[in-house]
Amino acid sequence: MKDITSSVYNFEDLIQGNFLYVDKTEYIWQLIRPAKESYFLSRPRRFGKSLTISTLKAVFEGKKELFKGLAIYDKPYEWKKHPVIHLDMNGRDFSTLEKMEERFRQILLEQALANGIKLPVSASDTMFHELIKALHDRDGDVVVLLDEYDKPILNNISSKDRSAFLEALKVFYSVIKEKSDMLRLAFITGVSKFCHVSLFSDLNNLTDISMDAKYAEMFGYTQEELEANFGDRITALAGDQDIEVYKAKIKDWYNGYRFEENAKTVYNPVSFAKFLESGGKFNNYWFSTGTPSFLMELTKQKNFDFQSALKDAVPQVAFNAFEIDNIDPLTLLLQTGYITIKSTDERFEQTWYFLDFPNKEVSTAFSAYILNSYAGKTQTGSVQFVAEFATSLMNGDLKQLRKVIEIFFAGIPYDIHKKQESTFQTIFFSIFRLLGSYIEAESTTNDGRIDAVVQTQNAVYIFEFKLDDDPTALEQIKQKEYYKKYLLDERDIYIVGVNFDSIKGNLIGWEEAKIERSAR
Repeated sequence: MKDITSSVYNFEDLIQGNFLYVDKTEYIWQLIRPAKESYFLSRPRRFGKSLTISTLKAVFEGKKELFKGLAIYDKPYEWKKHPVIHLDMNGRDFSTLEKMEERFRQILLEQALANGIKLPVSASDTMFHELIKALHDRDGDVVVLLDEYDKPILNNISSKDRSAFLEALKVFYSVIKEKSDMLRLAFITGVSKFCHVSLFSDLNNLTDISMDAKYAEMFGYTQEELEANFGDRITALAGDQDIEVYKAKIKDWYNGYRFEENAKTVYNPVSFAKFLESGGKFNNYWFSTGTPSFLMELTKQKNFDFQSALKDAVPQVAFNAFEIDNIDPLTLLLQTGYITIKSTDERFEQTWYFLDFPNKEVSTAFSAYILNSYAGKTQTGSVQFVAEFATSLMNGDLKQLRKVIEIFFAGIPYDIHKKQESTFQTIFFSIFRLLGSYIEAESTTNDGRIDAVVQTQNAVYIFEFKLDDDPTALEQIKQKEYYKKYLLDERDIYIVGVNFDSIKGNLIGWEEAKIERSAR
């Protein structure tokens, strides 16, 4: 049985190390079939972009023996060896313009050495030009593989010099277009498409396959791939558990990413590999590999409405590239993999998209991170609070619930609290998302206000949250009859109106009532 790994991203090492490789080479074959082509593809981190780059490198180095037993092995391909320039931006220091230029020179010198070329040191774009020309003159058409093109941008997204970084990158990357007649293939990957318009305005020959249906399942594992390649391991981990129930739980935790509206959903490959490596422990593996601090700062600056974004359909424009000086949090959340396509609707002869967190792994971890950012709570503290929240409701103890909420909000640092209603909306959005991991809970917005519903085995709780001395919380629930949809339910129905001080952030009002059966 082949070994499982979540940390080997070099194709040759993977094959020679007897690690399991889910065959994606049919997609590689489709990429390389044209005589000349230049591609751009964005995917979230830890989705196999580096492994794909490495696989392409092995193909163009003519290492056919590595592909025995894989789909591409018997394809009508000549396996001609091409010179390959592999520009890997991972793990480099791009903190200043000077360091970025130095790192580009270093990468090019490494690639020149690997290809047996003596490359004079000069400006990095000049060196790039000369390296391509020298390789082409000696060996024919060149392959350029650029991994994580946006790393220098992401590392400086908050820098006052970010425009200067963009201009420098534009000069460097434009070499790929200028030397296109000497290239067999160019393949550029990144997490995001932001700056794609300005940065690649000269690279208008790139074919963007980020949402191309033909490549939507190239990264990650479909359910069929998962069961075909890992079915025996899943069965072993399930033990005496019902295997279908166990597989459904795995799917709920790690599947759910969709990269084109009609495509199958896929599993995050690294999360699933870590799940297997851990002996089947359900945990937040993908989220722990990086923290979206810049995303949180952006959502605060833009007063981003998480609830609306995951409730209302959005048009195709949400998936477009954008400029660094006008970043849309929704687009960035999509491109970085924190939210994904759940379903679509046709409106005005256009496709509109409903979005959500891809799975439980991302939903719980990201919601906890929101509370960390907006309420100053650690992820451990956030999860503990929500567990206490859920316990109070499952026990039908509203008195204890009030105490739990009071303690939570009293502990929010004063300097973190942003004194506006959107802050409370975001906090309660994340609380009820986390609560949904324990019991059935949902939060919605209504005319800019927050209401929420929690259902337990014995009761339905309807909450309305308001700021300051607004006395209408409980009355609003009654007037708008939020409870009406539950009237045929045999469970008890409770309505709760809660008020918060917008300056101090503390709970200052609490009213509750039970909807009597006679009122039904």
